Amino acid sequence: MAFVRRTRGEYAKTADRRAEILDAAIKVFSEAGFHGGSLREIAERVGLSQPGLLHHFANKEQLLEAVLTYRDDQAMERMGPELPTGVALLDALIDLTAYNATTPGLVALFAVLSGEATALDHPGHQYFRQRYASVRELTEAAVAEAQANGDLRPELDPVEVTRTLIALLDGLQIQWLYEDGGFDMTVPLRAYVRTLRALQ
Repeated sequence: MAFVRRTRGEYAKTADRRAEILDAAIKVFSEAGFHGGSLREIAERVGLSQPGLLHHFANKEQLLEAVLTYRDDQAMERMGPELPTGVALLDALIDLTAYNATTPGLVALFAVLSGEATALDHPGHQYFRQRYASVRELTEAAVAEAQANGDLRPELDPVEVTRTLIALLDGLQIQWLYEDGGFDMTVPLRAYVRTLRALQ
């Protein structure tokens, strides 16, 4: 097969088009879920035919993977080049929650897909299962480190603190969506973290 050289302009157009498709997929999946959202609807929102969309993403599952990766990339970029540890990770989670409030479409996407993907046959099931396991592991280690440094109360159970923190993060996002962003999610989150702090 002959190699066809493409201009930088062509690459830029392809990247721009993929970004448009991802944006449309985020909106459709957050409104209707993975099973309810169709490739046809996503394609129509960006002015493409379904075969045209499949030129950029081979199938619906690949598009879902790209959407979830995009959300993770946004979060990691916000966290910085090196993942914080100890009490700094808790502060970073609060900062990330404040940032999430500026991207309601991604918040809705996560809320819809994380609930939907509890089904074993959902294409996102393994992703969310592994994601929660990874977040738990990182947060438990951060809590234990913060305790060792004297930043958090020593009698706390890192496992229980982590589960409560994750439940708070996810639960606040759902309430925030129902109230159309009508409250600051970081306020109750900061209040909980304050209860964990060691007396100075």
